[in-house]
Amino acid sequence: MRAVILAGVFLTMSADVRAQKKSRRPTSRRTPASASSELDKLRKQYIEATKEYKTSLEKLLLLYQKSVAKADERLAKSKQLFAEGLISKNQLTESEEALANAQLKVTEVQQQMASADSQIAEALLEVEGEKQLAKFGPIRKGSLLRTTSFIRYNGAGGWSLSQAGKIQTFFQQAFNRPLPIAVFGQGPIHNQWRLDHRNAMDVSLNPDGAEGQALISFLQSNGIPFSAFRTAIPGVATGPHIHIGMPSHRY
Repeated sequence: MRAVILAGVFLTMSADVRAQKKSRRPTSRRTPASASSELDKLRKQYIEATKEYKTSLEKLLLLYQKSVAKADERLAKSKQLFAEGLISKNQLTESEEALANAQLKVTEVQQQMASADSQIAEALLEVEGEKQLAKFGPIRKGSLLRTTSFIRYNGAGGWSLSQAGKIQTFFQQAFNRPLPIAVFGQGPIHNQWRLDHRNAMDVSLNPDGAEGQALISFLQSNGIPFSAFRTAIPGVATGPHIHIGMPSHRY
């Protein structure tokens, strides 16, 4: 009798296991279409964050311009008081320095605004490049990938931003001008978009130009990883450039 009961239990358990196996569905992997959709969503978030960043710069510029106007008024008054012998030369100099410092802040923000568009373009191009790379899958170390819009080289050895000096030296000797670095390490755009750019730098060179081609050859011959973007994003930004280092990832 006990053997019959045990057999019945075993049969029941076996039936349950088979039922569970049938009810289980294989774990769905993320398809290229879903990955592309996520990148599109991320790209839209970047554009919105960029608008906020540029708006913050515009507000900051207005504040600094007001500071310049006030410093200019104080200097005019100080000049008058100095001419009347009511303040010392040092006090007049302090007013002149205050105006110069206020003007310097305005200049710095204006430069940030001028470079913002190119930095935004470069970051958007990198995001767009990652979108295209998702179609190819992982790239082996030391391999080179070429598409119509970008070139990706994974590098043959280790890379650190501290190696930037030899790249700058090569370019200076080859073209008698400094390497046009747009962003060295983490920039404001990358902070705003939460992109890890700490171990990379962006160079404002078209990869199809003579200087860009020479730089790419130097990087590859020295095993230095890079991504070269040659086209624009229609309706969004134009910013061909060479990203030196491994691709930036969101954190």
